[in-house]
Amino acid sequence: MRWLKIIGIGFVALLVVLVTAGGAVFVLTSPERPAEGTASRVWLDSREHLVGQTDVIFVDESRPTNENRGVPGKPERTFPLTVWYPRDVDGRLPLIIHSHGILSNRTELEYAAAHLAGLGYIVAAPDYPLTSGSTEGGANALDVVNQPADISFLIDSLLAWPEDERPFAAEADPNRIGLSGYSLGGLTSYLTTYHPRWRDPRIRATAAIAGPSTGFTTRFFGNSDAQLLSIAGTADALIEYAGNGATMPERAPRGSLLVIDGGSHLGFSGVADPAFRFMDNPDGIACNAVLGVLDDQSSVDYGLFGGPDEGVDTALPSPEICGDMPPPEAIHPGRQIMITLIALSSFFESVFAEDAARRQQAWEQLSLHLPADFAETSFEAGR
Repeated sequence: MRWLKIIGIGFVALLVVLVTAGGAVFVLTSPERPAEGTASRVWLDSREHLVGQTDVIFVDESRPTNENRGVPGKPERTFPLTVWYPRDVDGRLPLIIHSHGILSNRTELEYAAAHLAGLGYIVAAPDYPLTSGSTEGGANALDVVNQPADISFLIDSLLAWPEDERPFAAEADPNRIGLSGYSLGGLTSYLTTYHPRWRDPRIRATAAIAGPSTGFTTRFFGNSDAQLLSIAGTADALIEYAGNGATMPERAPRGSLLVIDGGSHLGFSGVADPAFRFMDNPDGIACNAVLGVLDDQSSVDYGLFGGPDEGVDTALPSPEICGDMPPPEAIHPGRQIMITLIALSSFFESVFAEDAARRQQAWEQLSLHLPADFAETSFEAGR
């Protein structure tokens, strides 16, 4: 039996070597952080409160879920919801509703939600009934037209959430409500903030990450005085930068634009690092998945949202999703995630912080320090 013992010892030794080597590779390939002492490094590492997280389900019994590719509809719309919150804090806190992308889920930007909660925010993210990755029959992008009303329902529900049913003492401030959204969720956020029929006037700040916007005109973006931050990557294969992000300053002159040179579409997602750390650009994976559920609809049909009277240009060709393949090389996804985290938190703090000096500090972090500390980032202010 001695030979079994020798083999066992050898296996353990090999395992130790492999784990050690894997750990070394992980460390050596980690993204470069901002230099010690820089404003972005301080902002990245700052968190005032311990963070809690809870799951709840809200059901809107007043609106149905449509039939989807042979899956019967339902008389209601159901929302599994994750809420991040600061522990041991009371009073009224800003509320952010995050909307996920097609085929994704409510935890896709957990890194940003937890950071915001640590700064004193309540952040809530739902799985939408027909656009999440768990949708029966496959995610259906056409249901995006129903998601602005979903957000309004969730805002109502969170504002009315009884104290004895939630695991934290703080409550959402009805005067400090913001939206964030990624990909299709970015489109949802645009519609909920600016669409003349679907918008919720309680929205005061919106951050849209890689959100389609080609067909939305200056008239569309004039329907609300909410603060706007659009975040775009130049290596995004799904939401083409040239046809979406690059033209935002002329279409939404009051909004701000943050551009990540080499930013990919999947690079915004929390799973991107380390999962896609060793890929030139992970968007090929996203393209295969997304095109598979679009039912041959390879571009956004802006006619779904109205016409010129509603600030929608249906005559302008919408860029083809994944029309330019293979995509260009992307930056390290860890860098992209760091940039996005800082951008989202500093943007919302520049609007919602109660102290004027803090709002100014946050604005300077977003508009000055972030581009200075990350060479791949540029910012165009519009406020």
